[in-house]
Amino acid sequence: MEYIYAAMLLHKAGQKVTEDALSKVLQAAGAKPDPARVKAVVSALEGVDIDQAVKEAAVAAQPVAQAAAPAEGKKQEEKKSAEEEKKSEQQAAAGLGALFG
Repeated sequence: MEYIYAAMLLHKAGQKVTEDALSKVLQAAGAKPDPARVKAVVSALEGVDIDQAVKEAAVAAQPVAQAAAPAEGKKQEEKKSAEEEKKSEQQAAAGLGALFG
């Protein structure tokens, strides 16, 4: 994963993603770069429009984030319902206590 992060950092800084540059970024971060992995990442990114790939990934992630939001709201509703149920049970118990009190 650190190889991809390093490549994205280079791209964001306006630098070309090369084996040498990628290795230097990894070394600067305290990682020991594996030459085979560096070469694989650089060749995999060759000809890839990184900006477009990031936009597509963001669009693909958006429905997942939207689906998670209603689920959180539902949990809050369930929690409120449980609290309301507990209050009504307490009120009922108080009413019964008045009968015997």
